[in-house]
This record gives sequence, C-alpha cells and structure tokens, in this order.
Amino acid sequence: MINTLYLPELREMLTDQNSVDLGEFCEALHPARTAEFMEGLTADEAWEVLRHASMGTRVEIFSYYSPEKQVKILETQDRESVAELIAELAADDRVDILQQLDDDLVAELLRLLPTEDRRDILRLQAFPEGTAGSVMTTDVAMLDEELSVTDALQELVRQAEDVETIYYLYVVDETRHLRGVVSTRQLVSAMGKPDTRLRELMETDMAVVNVMDDQETAVDKVAHYDLLAIPVVDSDHRMLGIITHDDIIDVVREEATEDAHLSAAVTPLEETYLRTPIITLSRKRGVWLVILFIGGLLTAFALQFYEDAMNRFHWLALFIPLIISSGGNSGNQSATLIIPAMTTGDIKIGDWLRVVIRELAMGLVLGGSLALLGLVAAALIAPEAIFIVPCTLLLVVLSGTLCGATLPLLFKRLGWDPAMMSNPFVAGIVDVLGIVIYVNVAIALESVVIGG
Repeated sequence: MINTLYLPELREMLTDQNSVDLGEFCEALHPARTAEFMEGLTADEAWEVLRHASMGTRVEIFSYYSPEKQVKILETQDRESVAELIAELAADDRVDILQQLDDDLVAELLRLLPTEDRRDILRLQAFPEGTAGSVMTTDVAMLDEELSVTDALQELVRQAEDVETIYYLYVVDETRHLRGVVSTRQLVSAMGKPDTRLRELMETDMAVVNVMDDQETAVDKVAHYDLLAIPVVDSDHRMLGIITHDDIIDVVREEATEDAHLSAAVTPLEETYLRTPIITLSRKRGVWLVILFIGGLLTAFALQFYEDAMNRFHWLALFIPLIISSGGNSGNQSATLIIPAMTTGDIKIGDWLRVVIRELAMGLVLGGSLALLGLVAAALIAPEAIFIVPCTLLLVVLSGTLCGATLPLLFKRLGWDPAMMSNPFVAGIVDVLGIVIYVNVAIALESVVIGG
C-alpha cells in the first residue's frame, strides 16, 4: 500500500541531504509503517533514505517493501552495498528475494557474500519448491543438551542477535541431532537451579517436519499444536532449521490463492498478477478455457443428439437455462464446501461414503425444494411440462451435489489436487448431465404429457 503523507517531506530532506532527519525518520516508526510511507519513492530515492538507517533498521524496512521495489533496488544499486544488505537478511527471506533476480545478477551477488552465507543460500535453494525445506530458515537457536541453565542463558545471549526467534530453544547433541525443546519461559524459570542440565528440562515429545515434507504438512502441524514455530529435520533427525509463524501465514496465503485460482479454472501464477507477462496469463487462462469450451461443445452435442425430442416438445427449450443452472449451482456449492474441508483435513478419502450419504440427503432436500418452485413455474409458463420440470430439477440437483462432492475426492484418490475440480469444471459436467436427464425424463413421461 502506498501512503503519500510524508513524500513531500522525504523528497525535501533528500534534496537538502538532511542526514539527521532522514535517520530519525527511519528509526521513529515501526519498520512496516516506514516502508509504507516510502513506497511512493523511486528505487533510487528509497535506497538513499535507507542509507541513513542503521543496518538492522535498514534490513527490517527493506523486508517490508513490495517485492517489485525490492527487486528494483537490488537490480539498480551498488553491488557491494546490496550484497551487504542481503547478508543481513533472514536466511529464508534472502533466498526468496534472490529467486526473483536474473541468474547473472545472483551469481555476481553470491560471489560478494561471505562463504558461510553463500553456502547457506545454495543449500536452501536446493530444496524443491513447496517442501518444508523451501520455506524454513536456518537462523535458529540451538543449545547443547549438556549445558547448564547458566551456560545456556549465556549461549542464548550470544546467539540471540543472529536468530529469527527465541520463543523456542532447540536442544541438540554434539552431532546436531534434535533431542528436545525448551521454551524461553522454562529456561528463565529455572534460573533458581543454575546447575540443572537442559536435558533435564527439555520436552522430548514435540512436533517436527521432515525437510522434504510438503509445506502444507507444516501448516497442519503448526495449527494442530498451536505453535509459533516448528523444527525441520532431515531423515536422520538432525536439526536443519525452523519454519516460523510468519512463514506459515505466507504459505497459507499462497495455498489459498492457488486454490482460488484453480476454483476459477485458472492455472496458479508463480508471480503477482501485475508482474506476470500477458503471454503467461493468456496461457494459464487459455488452457482451462479450451477445456471448458470442449465441455460446452459436449452440451451442444447432447442437444443435437436429442434434436428430435426437442422438436417434438418445443417447450423444453424454455426451461433449459433453469435446469442446467440449478444443477451447476448445486454442484459448485458442494465442491466449494468439500475442497476446503479436504485441504484442512476435515474430510479424508476414507470419508467418501459419509460424504455421499450427506450429499444424497442434501440433494433430495434442495432438489425437492426447487422442484416445488419448478412446478409453479411450469404451471405458469408451459403447463405441458408440469410434471417434467419438477422431476428433472430433483434429479439434476441430486446429480450436481453428488458430482460436486465426489469428483474432488476422486481427484485426491488419483493423486491430483482436488482444487483442480474447479467450479466451472463441475458446472460443465453437470450441464451435460442436465440435458441428458431433462430430455430422457420428458420422453419417459411422454404419456403423461400427451394425457395432459
């Protein structure tokens, strides 16, 4: 968000080279607010303001800039100064930022970084996108299990400036195998027993994630155990890093955005909307539009197949929009309820029978209600369809609810993302079913119609 309140004053201070006021501006507010007030500045102006802040404040303000401004600054400013800034960023943040830069620039910046930082970045970049390793930070407080409370506090003071959080202190052995966890509160509370070893204080029953686990696994465990951070280990249970609550929030937003895109039949974007090229947007949207277009063709073919029946019962065409929209809407409702429930773990594949029974009951209730409304509509518009429309509505809504609920479960069973069973996709399937059901009900009840 751009806040222009201080832009005139900031530009005046920059023109006057007022170092004192610029430094006070950087330090006076929360870094997030400072970054918000600076969003209206150009990359050069923003960098000039940052130069008047202490390195710690500079890093914090920079981390709150929009991704576009961060990239612009890193691409245009002095390489040595940029490398110095990157070296001070949180381990996971600098990896995320470097992934948005040109490969040649990344290679140039990596050469300017200290060896330890360079190795850490390359190690984190090696983890596949979407895994716990790709979102973890290695800036974590680790204490040896043999340390006393007094020694542990001294070690914590030494590490505190370089770690991302000290809510949890992870206890390891001499080979970095994770043994347990001690909260800062526990450690401070034990100051009355300064010789107590951490292995006597630590809790060994704790939630962890493997570095190759899906990032959603970390989200689920953090939510289930109500954690502020969760440790990440390798296959030998060696401590590699942690995933903090702010990164968990980012993952939740990312997954929610991805599901929203899929539910609207759009392949998820890797970048923000404004940074995604038109060609890429067209490709990601166009693929699904073609698939849905084919679904629409199937509906047209169904109408062509039943052309004789449509000619015989000319009034059938009057209710086609009503029939297919009712089925599609009911299917969309079911899919919209089922897919998030599957994402949160509330519904599992093994629950398919319970889901079917519930949606069967729901389809009968909703279909019956719409059938009554359809009875009234048919009586007013086309009395010949007074039995056909209600029966069709009942069956189509029932089919829609069952399709919307079971197709995501089927996708999950096949190892695909349930969110791919998007609302337009469900509607397309139910549209074809609606036409088939509608015409066949009319044919089956032909004697009733003729009798009317």
